[in-house]
Amino acid sequence: MTGVRLAAGIVALEFAAAVTGFVASTLLPVVAGDLDARDSLGLLIAGSSLGLFVALPLASRVLARLGPRGTLAVGMITYLGGLLLAAMSRTAWMFALGQFSAGLASGLLAVFGISTAIRHLDERLRLKVVAASSAMWIVPALIGPAATLGLEHLVGWRWTLLLPVPFVLFGRLLVVRAARGSANSTETPRPLSRTLTVPLGAACVVFSKGSWPIALAGAAITVIGMIAILPTGTARLRPGTPAALGAMVLFAIGYFGADSLITVLLTTESGASLGQAAIVLSAAPLGWAVTSLVATRFTSPHFPVVGLSLTALGTGALAFGDSFAVALVAWTLAGIGVGLAYPGLYIRATTAGSSGFTAAELATAVITAECVGQLLGRAVGGALSTSDTGLFASYALFAVALAASASAAART
Repeated sequence: MTGVRLAAGIVALEFAAAVTGFVASTLLPVVAGDLDARDSLGLLIAGSSLGLFVALPLASRVLARLGPRGTLAVGMITYLGGLLLAAMSRTAWMFALGQFSAGLASGLLAVFGISTAIRHLDERLRLKVVAASSAMWIVPALIGPAATLGLEHLVGWRWTLLLPVPFVLFGRLLVVRAARGSANSTETPRPLSRTLTVPLGAACVVFSKGSWPIALAGAAITVIGMIAILPTGTARLRPGTPAALGAMVLFAIGYFGADSLITVLLTTESGASLGQAAIVLSAAPLGWAVTSLVATRFTSPHFPVVGLSLTALGTGALAFGDSFAVALVAWTLAGIGVGLAYPGLYIRATTAGSSGFTAAELATAVITAECVGQLLGRAVGGALSTSDTGLFASYALFAVALAASASAAART
């Protein structure tokens, strides 16, 4: 029964994440314009990811000291405080600090629940959770951007930024309550110094302000930190579980990096309206959700490679497309590819097999892999978008990362 409750909590969290993601991405051009932060996109989009990754090594320590109820209270207060700070911000730095606090609080609550769920769910139930989680993006994809734009016109972006609060609080409460009766992991917490290397390096990229030596050094620090905290063999894409984790990192760099900047790409480079950009924004998650439901019924070992190749193709087309129609088709294709690839890739990354990894190690590894990828993709993409080559370089990088992910998936 604990497994079912935890699965329900994960699905609720995914719905909350979908609502949060669509609100943030839809409002990004408006926020950047109002705060005069077009040259600080990396700062605007990476704050929550930085906070989430800082939370990774802290979650187990906070839970051990405060327990589920105390963690829930601290996490919710910090989340609300951070979101209010972002909503009241007058500068990009203030907005980023608010997003950082909200991401930190979300990470404290989510990491424990997701890790516990992965430890307690067998492969069959995990596959169903992946499919149900994907389905949670359908309704937000259909109405999220339009509802966000409508509310923004009525009350402004600051009040609209608070739209996800009820969904997030419900999801966090459900996960913590579901996981409360589960035994805490006996895994030894990873050293803070190693884990915090990743957000430190990403922060250097975000704050480089066009200084390429600092940006490259930050990217190198992030990669070194990632290699240190992920299971042995991940960096070499050793066949099996390590290659699946490596593919997950590369996938997150490419897809989530592209997703975070797509509304800015369309409104500044393609001349699309914010309404058209919102439609394109919905296309990939909707394609992902619907295709994932089918892919989990008709599994094939070739789905991850084929799907990630389609996503790379669609993402690359965005860099060259200069019209709303091309962008809509390309980003829909990218989402369909993710829907084909993600369920199988996720299962391979969280199944020990003969790898010798424990369930706790796999739970932490898969969360870390996706978080590192998101953080690096958003940080590097935001930094590149302010260069002379603009968003073209960002989307070329995202497409290359996805192609590399397809190659890594072939080794799983």
